[in-house]
Amino acid sequence: MISLILAIALWQAPMTLTNVARGGVSDIQEPKEVVVKTAAEWQQLWRAHGAGQAPPAVDFTTRTVVGVFLGSRMTGGFSVQVTAAEVVDGTLVVRYTETTPGPGAMLAQVITAPFHLVSVEKFDGPVRFEKSEKKGR
Repeated sequence: MISLILAIALWQAPMTLTNVARGGVSDIQEPKEVVVKTAAEWQQLWRAHGAGQAPPAVDFTTRTVVGVFLGSRMTGGFSVQVTAAEVVDGTLVVRYTETTPGPGAMLAQVITAPFHLVSVEKFDGPVRFEKSEKKGR
């Protein structure tokens, strides 16, 4: 009985998110959802991101990085936040919220490319992203 309860808990379990990087400027100009499982993949993504500095340290023996790049936007007022990650029926489900400017919002006239990267416990199975949308003020 205990093993059944443990199996169910592992089959649908929320994961702790650790912020890796978040901001409004990236060289990744197209919308992209990412899953990074190795240091080599991390180096490649960070170079494409163009942060101009060394990538944050991540221990890929115990962690997986997941995240979202919104791509190029013509004004300020856009953002993205990874809000949750949980294993559901053997799949890692990553939930994120994209915030867009509200009607009549005063916006900076600057090109942005919002992104958010987090790490979760190491996961080698399939990954699915689920987006929700929110209007800013």
